[in-house]
This record gives sequence, structure tokens and C-alpha cells, in this order.
Amino acid sequence: MSIRAKPLLLAMLGACSAHGALAQDMPARIIVQSSPLAGFRHYEAPNLWGEVRSGDELALVREPDNPHDRNAVRVEWRSLKLGYVPRAQNAAVARMLDRGTRLVARVSKVQHTRAPNRRIEFEIFMPL
Repeated sequence: MSIRAKPLLLAMLGACSAHGALAQDMPARIIVQSSPLAGFRHYEAPNLWGEVRSGDELALVREPDNPHDRNAVRVEWRSLKLGYVPRAQNAAVARMLDRGTRLVARVSKVQHTRAPNRRIEFEIFMPL
């Protein structure tokens, strides 16, 4: 952990404990990012639309040999490819996965909207 990250982590932990968020039923974690699912229309997401729920766990799979994006991180639900971490936001996540950092992802929002790129949103976090 960098020297700059420690004060931020301590501040986040302090804020969480002040609000009771460190209770046993809610493990401590650091949110790395929140993103809409990229590529919704091109993979399995449209076929699974009625099944994916907010809170569902997702798998992040690094694709360093992806011919379109060297930082590609695939997002899977129950071993089915939903899409990707958006290209504009995937570099830090790719580096963390490449270093072996444990990251967890969950669906944060499922919404019925005409914009496919906003139908599923997810959070990536580091458990503490």
C-alpha cells in the first residue's frame, strides 16, 4: 500500500466505524471503482437480463492478450461473459489483477432503461 493511500484508508475506516458500517455483517472494504458494464449488447447479458440481480457476485477475468485492449478485464456472472470493465476505467484494475491483488465485484444496480450501457452497473472493491 502506498504512503498516500494509508491516510485515505484510515479516514475511510474511521468514517465507516462512526456510522456502524464495520459491523460483523458488513465486512470492511475499499471501493476501487463503480462502473457501467461495457459491451452489454454483445455478450450474454441480454439473454440473462431477467436473472441478474443487484448484489450478485461477479468474476473479473484478466485478458492480457485481448487484441483490442491490452488492459481488458472481462466481467462474468456464473461463468458467463456479461461484458467488460469499460476501457476508460480498466487500466488500474488490470494492474491490480496482474499484481495478484484480490478484487471482488458485485452488481450494484440493475435498471430498465433504453440505454444498454446503463442497464447493469457494478462495483469493484478490495476486501480488508
